[in-house]
Amino acid sequence: MNKGKKLLLGLAFSFGALTAANAQSVAPFKAGDRVAFMGNSITDGGHYHAYIWLYYMTHYPNMRLTMFNVGIGGDNVKQMSDRFEYEILSKKPTVMTLTWGMNDSGYFEWFKPDAATNWAIASVDTAKARYAVLDAKLKQHPEIKKIFILGSPYDESTKSNKNRYYPGKRVAFQKLIDFQQETAKKNGWPYVDFNHPMTEINTKWQQKDSLFSLTPNDRIHPDYEGHMVMAYLFLKTQGLANKPVADFSINAKSKAVAKAVNCSITNVTGTDDNISFNYLANSLPYPMDTVAVGGGWGNHNRQSGATKYVPFTQEFNQEVLAVKGLKDGDYKLIMDGQEIGQWSAKEISEGINLAEQTYTPEYQQALAIMHMNEERWDIERRLRNYAYVEFDLLKQKGLLYADNKAAMDTVIHESKKNPFINGNKDNYIRAQYKPVRDAWQKEQDALVDEIYATNKPKTHKVTLQLVK
Repeated sequence: MNKGKKLLLGLAFSFGALTAANAQSVAPFKAGDRVAFMGNSITDGGHYHAYIWLYYMTHYPNMRLTMFNVGIGGDNVKQMSDRFEYEILSKKPTVMTLTWGMNDSGYFEWFKPDAATNWAIASVDTAKARYAVLDAKLKQHPEIKKIFILGSPYDESTKSNKNRYYPGKRVAFQKLIDFQQETAKKNGWPYVDFNHPMTEINTKWQQKDSLFSLTPNDRIHPDYEGHMVMAYLFLKTQGLANKPVADFSINAKSKAVAKAVNCSITNVTGTDDNISFNYLANSLPYPMDTVAVGGGWGNHNRQSGATKYVPFTQEFNQEVLAVKGLKDGDYKLIMDGQEIGQWSAKEISEGINLAEQTYTPEYQQALAIMHMNEERWDIERRLRNYAYVEFDLLKQKGLLYADNKAAMDTVIHESKKNPFINGNKDNYIRAQYKPVRDAWQKEQDALVDEIYATNKPKTHKVTLQLVK
């Protein structure tokens, strides 16, 4: 076993136990759920919610859900509370997640001479007081299930980035994470812990490579692989691990189907050196990006890199084909007339994970779902960028959703001195018109309709043929 696999297994054991100790069980989503993910820039520009939805799209193709990105970059908990009615209640969610604290724990304030005393206390106390307002609002809506997310860590220890180092921030942020955990327990609300497991991954891998980080851009924002780790932790806390895409076994001599989990195997014919059958799974494999694509905060490491740090493939992406009793030799695996690969009779007897074969027809079908989901994510980001301008600037000027000349003049004026507003100005020029926003929403809805029309598994003809 190589060192990487040993480290992965060690991590799986250690933070698997840690997750069980620190997080309550979170009920899986159910058909018809409308899930709103509220947070800061890690949610706004991040992919974890898109990766979670992709799992449901592929593993539960007949269980339609709706998910919303309700993150805004730079938000603290007061700002989230201020937009709760506009951005959460307006979406009529059945479930909402909440993650906060990164911005509440400050940045440049930590360079002040008295930061270790005054700011360290004030930042935490202020954030707790601000949260109390949101807590009261949340309790007024028992019809919405709440899930707290203990946010991804501020990586103080990585050597990959000499910038964005704020001495003391990690400790203050950790106090807010502890407060959120205590609050969730007190209120009887479930929570998912991203913070402790991701910190443990950083710590262990930095022992090998001091430049390692799940937040390599700026110590704050997880990359694609970091967001995939977050999706893994969320799904695991929902109790969805070890539910195979499919798991089946056939006896080549008797043609008997010994096992068929989450799938059906029919019309088994042939001999012990050339066997064919029809295969229909109830799920699709989870497609994983092998290149860094899309926008947002991920631009260094690909999504599939997460499998080095968490056992996602082992726990969430098993599509196992096993045929026992084949004659010795190497066999071609052919699906719908296309050769997928070659394996020995022994390897096939032990089981092949088809979910790792990217050219099977079902994996290709899942890739189409993935790309449509990415397109949906990209369109939704335009609406999130519009929301940023509305709530970060125009609300303070008494121009929330005014979408008039005064609002446009304010955006243009502010863009000359605020790089974040300047970066979103062109998007606002288009998004200020409601018909444009409505068109973007219709594009998203059409993509989701197509996803749920396209994600239904199909029957495939499978042949194992001895290589002469």
